[in-house]
Amino acid sequence: MSLSHIALLSGRSLRLTELRMSSTYGGLLEGYPCKPVNDRKTGWLRAQAERAFPATPVHLVPPSREYPDETAGAFGPVEVLPSVTCVGLFASTALDPAMDGSALVVAWFQPTPEVPAGEDADLALRSIRWEELAQDYEL
Repeated sequence: MSLSHIALLSGRSLRLTELRMSSTYGGLLEGYPCKPVNDRKTGWLRAQAERAFPATPVHLVPPSREYPDETAGAFGPVEVLPSVTCVGLFASTALDPAMDGSALVVAWFQPTPEVPAGEDADLALRSIRWEELAQDYEL
């Protein structure tokens, strides 16, 4: 059973079969959101996805970054990522007709804790180059 379906810009239909969400800055005990912190956050999100799904390729969608405050602190200017981190396991038809299907783990950031669906899913998510990134599997 799928949690949702997403239509890629290429026309390929994806099934979202597993989704993990968390707060981007939950656990930030000191400091403030800035480039060094956010670079660690994006690296950590990718590593978390790779550990959770070691047999499936992982793609990190580059997050948008906002700069709400021009003043720089000790670590540079305030830089804010979207507030929710997501790791999703997606499946689709096989790339090679001899196989049973294809899969890709995608890590991304989004502003709200909503399940992405259909053509309303974020443009960056719908722009994934499935044929280059996904891997076929056999049942």
